[in-house]
Amino acid sequence: FNLSLIENVENMSDKVADKPAPAKPPQLDDIPELLTTMVEETGEKSAAATKRIYELCDVGHKQNRVPMVCSGKWDVLTPLAQCLTQESGDGRHLACLALNNLSIPTENKRVMALGPASKDVIGGLCKVIAEDKQESYLCCICLMNLSFLEASITTILQHSPVEEGEAPVDPLENTNSLLRVLEKLLTNSPSVPKSGSGKSEGVRWACGLIKNLAKSEENAALFGKTDIPKCVIENIRSTTAPPSRWTSNSLEDFSLFVVLNLAQWPVSKEALIEAGAVDVIKPIMSEGDLQGLKATMACAFLDAEWSAFPDGAQPASKSTAELMTNIVEKKGKDGQYAYGVFKLYTATKAFCDLSKAAAAGDSGDGESNTKTLAVPSAVALCFQVISDLVLAAVDDAEGGSKYVPDVMSAQHCACAVEYLLPAILQASDPPRKSVQSEKAASELSQMLNTYADLSGTAEVGKTAAKNAADKIKASAGTARPVLEISHDLWTQYRKREGQPLDQFINQERGVEVDESGPLDFLPCGQGGPGCVIS
Repeated sequence: FNLSLIENVENMSDKVADKPAPAKPPQLDDIPELLTTMVEETGEKSAAATKRIYELCDVGHKQNRVPMVCSGKWDVLTPLAQCLTQESGDGRHLACLALNNLSIPTENKRVMALGPASKDVIGGLCKVIAEDKQESYLCCICLMNLSFLEASITTILQHSPVEEGEAPVDPLENTNSLLRVLEKLLTNSPSVPKSGSGKSEGVRWACGLIKNLAKSEENAALFGKTDIPKCVIENIRSTTAPPSRWTSNSLEDFSLFVVLNLAQWPVSKEALIEAGAVDVIKPIMSEGDLQGLKATMACAFLDAEWSAFPDGAQPASKSTAELMTNIVEKKGKDGQYAYGVFKLYTATKAFCDLSKAAAAGDSGDGESNTKTLAVPSAVALCFQVISDLVLAAVDDAEGGSKYVPDVMSAQHCACAVEYLLPAILQASDPPRKSVQSEKAASELSQMLNTYADLSGTAEVGKTAAKNAADKIKASAGTARPVLEISHDLWTQYRKREGQPLDQFINQERGVEVDESGPLDFLPCGQGGPGCVIS
């Protein structure tokens, strides 16, 4: 999870309505009586009980949040969800605050988003947003909190309520689904809502929720069939603040994240292209820092031409390679290229798509563009991701990696290597023989072929790896400095990790024989015609 975002949202939830402490603080033992009052009474009595439940989990009672949801002693979620449907503003508002606070601990997210009360909780929050109540923004924050649990994001967006006994309806076909409710919220907001107003806060946190939900390809396919891509592009187009002034969790920050997350999936990228996304976000690339990185990766995903990347794509190449390294090594600048912000498959896809753009920009077998990306450290990292997946997949392999990559990341790295081959295999000047290059070519082609033969490797990864393996193997007669250094860095990494260094060395060594060998009693020993030693 992105802990900094969760803490920011938590702080907001806690600060929204901190009230003076009552004379007698509520106790956990009071919960059964409070729940009964919430459900059976109405108006002020019900709201007062809801307020006590909120106070039990407010900023001064964080320790109560997990027991209230996970202990199994009480069901506080269903009554709170019921309070969301009240006409009384006070009870509804306090229920929103309580649910927000309870949605913060990781343990609670699974119960609230996937447990027995999840339908009531998600349904109640969605209904408040649909009715455009003043608590809409609080409901968006609560759903965003829950969506930090990645296992929940498909379930949340699939919310499509129907009357009891009726057949399920696809979210795209149901005006009451969360998908369509969020779309309506974004499309009905003024082009520049007044900052800090209820409407602007609802749109802002809705975009934060969509940012998280768009991380899955299944959800991205749904978003791509709505007007949401157009809306987030318009949020960026219409802002008057320069990207350097965009704060974390701002409408612009969330909107650019939505663009990035939707752009990486083929099922939703076309909707962004049709909305003119590249022209809108292209200027942001020159900003550097987090917003520049997000814009750079999104432009790569959206098939921007190599010439669109500023300064000969040097900053783009450096930042995407650095991001891949930080994710694999689990480090990074706080809030910028940190490993917790982006998935490895997102970073490797950005590097792969940049490599594709570079190769397309080069003429024939030229390498003027690809050499910008094919620095040995980045190439070695691609080899590392692929080989780590191979080691994880091969049962008899010893050693391992502290970061086991996913199948998509390895595929992106294999494709990137193929695109960058003109630069990776550039011969030394003047040409010379090299034992190191020969060893590197043999070992790397073996590794790539092993990856291609894994049962889980998709056809595109298989083809890229086999093509790269063949070309690398065929290059063995001449020194290839980039290949040599990349291989050396990859070998050093494997040594540090305690991985077997003979894993990808071809073991099929021939047995040399001659005429004076153990079979010299045969006619072949006299060099007869047609003799073959087999």
